[in-house]
Amino acid sequence: MKNIVVIGAGTMGNGIAHTFAQSGFKVNLVDISQEAIDRGMKTITTNLDRIIAKGNLTEEQKSETLGNISSFTQLSEACENADLIVEAATENQDLKLKIFKQMDELAPENCILATNTSSISITKIAAATKRPEKVIGMHFMNPVPIMKLVEIIKGYSTSKETFDAIFEMSKTL
Repeated sequence: MKNIVVIGAGTMGNGIAHTFAQSGFKVNLVDISQEAIDRGMKTITTNLDRIIAKGNLTEEQKSETLGNISSFTQLSEACENADLIVEAATENQDLKLKIFKQMDELAPENCILATNTSSISITKIAAATKRPEKVIGMHFMNPVPIMKLVEIIKGYSTSKETFDAIFEMSKTL
């Protein structure tokens, strides 16, 4: 998995995008407005500058990280080559179910669909798709670039292959 889509440029979404990008993944960051994306990118830049100030990152690594992130306001454009989509939208069940239905329609067949939810059933979210075996929870802790922890949650139909792929990727992050 090399191509990651993160839906939502807010606190959790920009942290997730930052972490994937800093780990060398290509990230498409998606939100409903350019203003939201701009705020998310500003936060990522500020956080990278803090890491540089602490001596844990170089300017070159910052440039590489930012170069790994592309931004989109249309989910259809962002999902074309996705290997993994991580949804980090507002914690609203109806919204998440709507997003997962769209993700399922737009993403390549082999793409894994993940949610950052901490309270909504993964099984219920997976039921909004035609690929429940490829739906999983990846609950990142805030602040994502600092906290070295991802809670992985299986739904009733999540396959072992999906779990194993996300487990290994999470160790990389």
